[in-house]
Amino acid sequence: MLPDAVAALRCPVCSGTFVLDHQAQLTLKCPTGHAFDAAKQGYFNLLTGKGTVFESDSAQMVAARQRFLDAGHYAPLEEAVAGLASDFLDRPGSLVLDAGTGTGHYLRTVLDASPKAAAIGLDISKFALRRAARLNPEAANLVWDLWRPLPVADDAVDVVMVVFAPRNPAEFARVLRPGGTLIVVTPQPGHLADLASLGGMLKIEEGKAERLAATMSGYFTEAVEHTLDVPLVLSGSEITDLAYMGPAGHHLRREEIDALLHGRATLATTAKFQLSAFTGGPRLS
Repeated sequence: MLPDAVAALRCPVCSGTFVLDHQAQLTLKCPTGHAFDAAKQGYFNLLTGKGTVFESDSAQMVAARQRFLDAGHYAPLEEAVAGLASDFLDRPGSLVLDAGTGTGHYLRTVLDASPKAAAIGLDISKFALRRAARLNPEAANLVWDLWRPLPVADDAVDVVMVVFAPRNPAEFARVLRPGGTLIVVTPQPGHLADLASLGGMLKIEEGKAERLAATMSGYFTEAVEHTLDVPLVLSGSEITDLAYMGPAGHHLRREEIDALLHGRATLATTAKFQLSAFTGGPRLS
């Protein structure tokens, strides 16, 4: 499936098409000579110039996220995303773009449910992509800044999925094929409220759903909206992992989160998600 994904990629320097060169080291090459070698873990870093001003998730944050997701705590969300995507990925050559793929867990569930699909995974964190490339070796896993123009051809993608990641509606609309869908997962008010009150986590603001719809207007029409509540009963290090794997990990050390939790042995809370599926709409000129 990797060749199908590569066919949809475009060189970030000249917008040329890529081919895979298997000599010595796996390399993406465009006709004008720009080349990007795969890291030993299997991902490609396409960022050029000064890179990005945005802070990527650290190795420790990524490890916490992998442990938490490996334990299956968010399996209902993974399955819900895969269910929404599967209707658009049922033909050979269909393509899913996971914008903010992280450790690749959500994309793995999508690909298991839609075995005919090829995949591209983008993330700013090389630490996350090391794990994503191991989990999804058939995907094109790329270091990329989602606020930049995506290194993907126009009208090339059947599904764009964005799970707790930045949203670039103009670029998502550009790369989606007519009839494709954009799946966005965001937290609802009250998400992990019992943990947020203890672990230095940011609370979810009211009106977030309305702001999401406003951001997408002009590019997409919202077709389907679902809410999903996932009860969680966590113990020990799982509690710290959940707090540390999110935004709190950017401004608190793990030891500081542990201190805020006061050695709590168990925690019951609820993860509250909104899943929004958008279809293509009028694009802004």
